[in-house]
Amino acid sequence: MSEMDYLELLIRRYPALSPVRDSILAAYETMKECYENGGTLLVAGNGGSCADSEHIVGELMKGFVKPRRVSEEFARALAQADPERGPELAAKLQGGLPAIALTGHNGLTTAFANDVDSSMAFAQQLNGYGRKGDVFLGISTSGNSANVMYAMAVAKAKGIRTIALTGRDGGAMGRSADVAVIVPETETYMIQELHLPVYHALCLMLEEHFFK
Repeated sequence: MSEMDYLELLIRRYPALSPVRDSILAAYETMKECYENGGTLLVAGNGGSCADSEHIVGELMKGFVKPRRVSEEFARALAQADPERGPELAAKLQGGLPAIALTGHNGLTTAFANDVDSSMAFAQQLNGYGRKGDVFLGISTSGNSANVMYAMAVAKAKGIRTIALTGRDGGAMGRSADVAVIVPETETYMIQELHLPVYHALCLMLEEHFFK
């Protein structure tokens, strides 16, 4: 399948997402450009959106529906680095698209919450990890999560492109982000039920583009 095939499959399976097809495509193009230029995707959200953040990183950092075998050149380098372990590493390692969920790192986030301000823990990580050319994906069903908005402000200040994955009217994130995917639901659980197929499609499209 091609990248666009995955997008069209998403819309066929979830017709409610038809109104946001173009914004999903724009999110994909933003992420693709980031990876083509050697950038990293940084992701954050709360509660169910925290779990979604970790889920997205899992799909990008290892094989999703493709094995993503390492290159022959890297396989040789592994064998030279460690003749005993190198061949096994070459057989089992998979290509990854760099992605970091800002929702982990409990030592850092609890220290910053205790010493400074818990609502700015994502922002602090973006300040440390983020580089111009990266992309920040903020997930919030309301679009108004304060800690995600703080992170989005830092992203913008650092020249990092921003994507919002939200619902309802998009909230503050929908108005602030460079690209906003605002799924057409108002109940939190229904918004989350549409977020998953959206980010699955994005991950599939990226995998198809970068791992032939």
